[in-house]
Amino acid sequence: MAPLTRVRSSLWFVPVLCVLGGIVLSIATIAVDRLLDFEAVPRSLTGGPDAATAILETIATSMLSLATLVLTITMVVVQLAMGQFSPRIVQTFLQDRPSQLAIGLFVGTFAHAMVSLREIDFDGEGRVPGVAILVAYALVLTSIAMLVLYVHHIGRSLRVSALIELVGSDARTLLERRFPRTIAEVRPAPDVIAAPHSGVLVSVERERLLEAAIEGGCVLHVVPALGEFVPAGAPLVRIEGPTERLDRDAVGNALRSAMERTMDEDLAYGFRMLVDMAIRSLSESPFSDPTTAVQCIDRLHDGLRQLAVRDLDDSTVHDPGGAVRVTIPTMDWQAYVLLSCEEIRLAGAIRTVAGITPQP
Repeated sequence: MAPLTRVRSSLWFVPVLCVLGGIVLSIATIAVDRLLDFEAVPRSLTGGPDAATAILETIATSMLSLATLVLTITMVVVQLAMGQFSPRIVQTFLQDRPSQLAIGLFVGTFAHAMVSLREIDFDGEGRVPGVAILVAYALVLTSIAMLVLYVHHIGRSLRVSALIELVGSDARTLLERRFPRTIAEVRPAPDVIAAPHSGVLVSVERERLLEAAIEGGCVLHVVPALGEFVPAGAPLVRIEGPTERLDRDAVGNALRSAMERTMDEDLAYGFRMLVDMAIRSLSESPFSDPTTAVQCIDRLHDGLRQLAVRDLDDSTVHDPGGAVRVTIPTMDWQAYVLLSCEEIRLAGAIRTVAGITPQP
C-alpha cells in the first residue's frame, strides 16, 4: 500500500481534516461577525456574553463526549468482529468511512466552539459572535443526525452478510484494478437474461413477469430460487420461445436482489434462522444451550404443522387462457422437512458422540 493511500485509509486522517475545517470555519464566521460589528444576529438568539459562553462550553463538552463514545463503540465493534468473524477484519473497520466522518464532525464542532469562545468579550455591553454561535447550532443539529445514522450504520455493519459484502466488494474492486485487461468477453445466450450484479434474490414480482411474458409471446423460467445467491453475469431468467419482443429491462426489474435474505417472500429463511439457532445452541461451550434448541424445534414443529395442511403451489404463473407463462423454483414439502430436521439431527448426533450431555 502506497504511503498516501495508507494515510487516507487511516482512522485519524478524516478527523484531523475536520478539526482543521472547524478552525477555519470558526475564523471565517468570526471575521463575518467583526465585519458586521457583531450585530448580524439578534441577542434573543444568542443571549449575552454569559449565555453565549455557556452555550459554546456545553457544545464543546458534549462534542468531545460524543467523539469519545464513537471511538469506544468502534473499538468494541472491532473486538467483537475479531472474535466472531476474523482477526483480519480489523483493517476493514478502521477504514470505515462513516465512522471517520462521525468522529470528524464531532471533533470539528468541538474545535469550532473552542475557537469561537475566545471572541466573547465581557467589557461594556458585551460582544457576542452571533454568526459563529448560529453555525455552532447548525453543527450540533448535524451532529445529532450523524449520531443516529452512525448507530444505524454500525448495527448493520455487524451483520455477517454486511462484512462478507464489504470484503467481497473490496476484493472485486482490487481485481478490476489489478487485472484490467480481459482476454475473453462472456456474453449470455440470446435466450438468457443475465444478472446485472451479484446478490441474493429476495423478491419476484409475478404480475410484472406475467405481463412481460404475454407481451413478448414467450415463457419465462426464473433460474434461481428465492434466497439463492446469484453472481454477476449468471443466468437469471431463461426464455422459452421468441425473444425479439420481450422487454428485458422489465423482466430484470421484476426480480429484486439484496445483500442478504429477507422474510418478505422467503419462508424458508425463517426456518433457516431457527435451524441455525438450534445448531448453535447444541455446540460446545460456551454456547451450549439445549433449552434454546428445544424452543427452536418447537417453533419448527409449529411451522411444519401449519405448512402440512397448506396447498404448496409450484409457483407457475398462467395467463388468462391457462397457458404457463412464468415458472419459479420453489421448495416442496420434503424440502421443508429436510431443512427443518436434517442439520439439527446431525448436530445432536455429534453432541451425543462427543459425550456432551445437558446438565440437570
